[in-house]
Amino acid sequence: MDETRTEIGELGEFGLINKLTEGIIRINDETVLGIGDDAAVIDAKGKQTVVTTDLLTEGVHFNLMYTPLRHLGYKAVIVNLSDVLAMNALPSQVTVSLAVSNRFSVEALEELYEGVKLACRMYNVDLIGGDLTSSVGGLMIAVTALGFVEAERVVLRSTAKKGDLLVVTGDLGGAYMGLQILEREKEVFKEAPGAQPELEGVEYILERQLKPEARKDVIEHLREIKIQPTAMIDISDGLASEALHLATESKLGVRIYEDKLPIDQQTYDQAREFNLDPSLCALNGGEDYELLFTIDQSDFEKIKGDPHFSVIGYMAEQSEGCELIFRNGGSTELTAQGWDAFRKES
Repeated sequence: MDETRTEIGELGEFGLINKLTEGIIRINDETVLGIGDDAAVIDAKGKQTVVTTDLLTEGVHFNLMYTPLRHLGYKAVIVNLSDVLAMNALPSQVTVSLAVSNRFSVEALEELYEGVKLACRMYNVDLIGGDLTSSVGGLMIAVTALGFVEAERVVLRSTAKKGDLLVVTGDLGGAYMGLQILEREKEVFKEAPGAQPELEGVEYILERQLKPEARKDVIEHLREIKIQPTAMIDISDGLASEALHLATESKLGVRIYEDKLPIDQQTYDQAREFNLDPSLCALNGGEDYELLFTIDQSDFEKIKGDPHFSVIGYMAEQSEGCELIFRNGGSTELTAQGWDAFRKES
């Protein structure tokens, strides 16, 4: 194993930028000018431009005790691409900015950027710039993503209609259960530093937490089967929270059926092992980065039996409120208990 450590000060800011971004080539025609000038230049080619940004901070959004830097770089890009896709746009460019302390070597940042570059290659996205600065408090990553979409294809949170079906992609709760396992193993390691982590048989949910994927395939598939969602959002803070966003923004109520929630067997088994309700994990876990959207009832036949999608409920009158319908037919008010960066923990 190469133990070489190059201090950032040996390269300086611009030398480090050159080191981390070497070998990057332009992929998209919209990218006129990328890294190397005061600003990038993008030609939207008559389409609508979608822009989003996320800030990830060490100790709040990630723990480097169990998060590989390559995975972190990948995930930092993915969470932003997911927001672009939730507008029914296709991502095209990203910028990546870092604030780093002298805890990190050049080699460590190269490892982080390997993940960034891999995400860009996998999703055909251009890395077109960013910034680097020093930090006294660990690592911070800010990613801005841009995408493009024809004006008639833009999908908002606020345009669902009464009677629309509520649809989710993939399965839910896996990222949350992956986090529970990592936190458990962290505590075991603190007590017994020589202990080996027990991770066999839970690879899927660990990947859901450490290396999620954005559902670009779903957006492309929806276009192939000629479905235009009436409203859409990505699931970063938990299904319940995102469904309430759709309902609030669209001035509607919502019904979600517990027995329709898509939960992977690994997620279910681990939730039971932790004495957690799998349905609550699916509703409130967050970080699944699946897409939650509504469709007109007339489009049901197009998605019926499609493995990409689960119909989990429908949009109701605002006066009917937002409810979760239990398997036994009972119901309760739908509440958001997912991630909130500013909520005080009890």
